Amino acid sequence: MIPPKPTPRPEKTSLRNYVKLFRKDILSAQPAKLYRAWMAEYKTPFFRSFLVNQPSLVKRVLNEEPMEFPKSGRVAEGLRPLLGNSVFLTNGETWLKQRRIIDPAFEGGRLKDTFPAMLGAGQAMVARLKTQQNAFDIEPFASEGAADVIFRTLFSIPITHEAAAKVFDEFQGYQRAQPILNIAAFIPLPKWLPRFHRKKTREGAKAIRKLITDLTRARMSEIAAGTAPDDLATKIMTTADPVTGDRFDTEEMVDQVAIFFLAGHETSATALGWALWLLAANPDIQARAAEEALSLPGTPTFSDLSKLRFIKDVFRETLRLYPPVPMMVREAKCPVRFRERDVPKGAQIVLSPWHLGRHEIFWERPDAFDPDRFKTENGKACLRDAFIPFSSGPRVCTGAGFAMVEGPLFLALILRAFRLETVPDKTPVPVAHLTVRARDGIWLRLAPR
Repeated sequence: MIPPKPTPRPEKTSLRNYVKLFRKDILSAQPAKLYRAWMAEYKTPFFRSFLVNQPSLVKRVLNEEPMEFPKSGRVAEGLRPLLGNSVFLTNGETWLKQRRIIDPAFEGGRLKDTFPAMLGAGQAMVARLKTQQNAFDIEPFASEGAADVIFRTLFSIPITHEAAAKVFDEFQGYQRAQPILNIAAFIPLPKWLPRFHRKKTREGAKAIRKLITDLTRARMSEIAAGTAPDDLATKIMTTADPVTGDRFDTEEMVDQVAIFFLAGHETSATALGWALWLLAANPDIQARAAEEALSLPGTPTFSDLSKLRFIKDVFRETLRLYPPVPMMVREAKCPVRFRERDVPKGAQIVLSPWHLGRHEIFWERPDAFDPDRFKTENGKACLRDAFIPFSSGPRVCTGAGFAMVEGPLFLALILRAFRLETVPDKTPVPVAHLTVRARDGIWLRLAPR
């Protein structure tokens, strides 16, 4: 079956209606032509926006001239209460310094070092799923499992730890507040003017940051006492910027932990939920993936992941169809020319993993779920030119490698324990706020193998 996607809006609409649609769902607020356009422009009284699909222009913005196209401050307006001055929102020298401190924690053998924590989180998720006897929404379980990975790899504590459980609970409420859209995302406001975020957004962000601050201060004390575990938090907090010699203070570390949790938990949970539904909806593909999963030893090791070739393609195809972050927004630092068109300074440059992943010119059968496509010449070419679920270039997601281990591992653990079935009249409807989730959840039925 063809996986579901949102119904696009009419090509022409007013700014008022666009904002109304955008608040409900980023994706259905876009016109159908974006699935076949090289570039499209949207004008408002306050700014101009250019969605770019042409591969050479995407590479120019992300890979070749990234400093000329910094992250747009408009998106930051909605996320600032939680993420502060995190690496996800910063630009220029601040961003460069943050990446110099953060990146070493994700290099070298760190993936292998963190594998036992990921495996433990996956096994714990399978145990929780065994308690489900009837049809249920898999999204809360995927969220809890992904959050468990973050806490185990970052702070060496499971999701059942009191502090971890409180952060997770608070974040669930924060997510429901849908804080990504703030009035300043559409109307440029002076920096001195206060930003009026929803009360729930402010309160949720404050509570989450308080809990993360407590964890961070406790870890700093352990580092000072020489008793800190060798996990990601310790690595980041003890790494000095090779240029300035600076380390993150408590507030700076809280900013980074907030984005690790948001990016590493929310996006992984989204991808996992959609992957499980796609497998349930395609029994033949599920059978092939399950056969591969069942070939793993009882307690798999990091080296066993190399056996999951088809499951990795299943996960990659899920990221193509349902990229967790559907759109990325950059800003033109100077006037430029795109496709013989003037792009003024300050214009928004929108790069859409969602539309690139389903582009009708690039992909063969773009709306079909076909993990085997990556063995074809078309699939290989599109992986190079039209597949950016983790962004690309210097600002590529720091945790991309982690996601490509965690996702296939969790799928394998679940598939060897259960047969997945869809639920009649419960086809998920994708909507995008912070990430591409399902409007009414992703409902499945599990049968023990």
